[in-house]
Amino acid sequence: MNERRIFARINIKIPVKFLNSANGKEGAAETVDISANGIGFVTKEDLLLETPLEIWLDIPDHHEPLRVLGKVVWSCDLGDNIHKRVGVELEEESLIGLGRVWLYKEKSPE
Repeated sequence: MNERRIFARINIKIPVKFLNSANGKEGAAETVDISANGIGFVTKEDLLLETPLEIWLDIPDHHEPLRVLGKVVWSCDLGDNIHKRVGVELEEESLIGLGRVWLYKEKSPE
């Protein structure tokens, strides 16, 4: 499979809240990785391909949660019949958001 990613991924765990814009259902997740044009997260919610999402990343940097819009581009069961790994493509690249994530990761102890 060819890598189509333009922006580098940052492997980081950040709490996420999201709203499924198709049915109005809210959900929670935790990121696995983030780039300027996509987010990978783990959730208990079933999200179909192309599901539009409004997402709030709770970056612990003393600012408001970062709000982004995107759609589910892939999803897979993690084998425990509870958790799903989800890939979301963002509507617009968020270089400011990626910068906030990168700065937080650089300052936080591993």
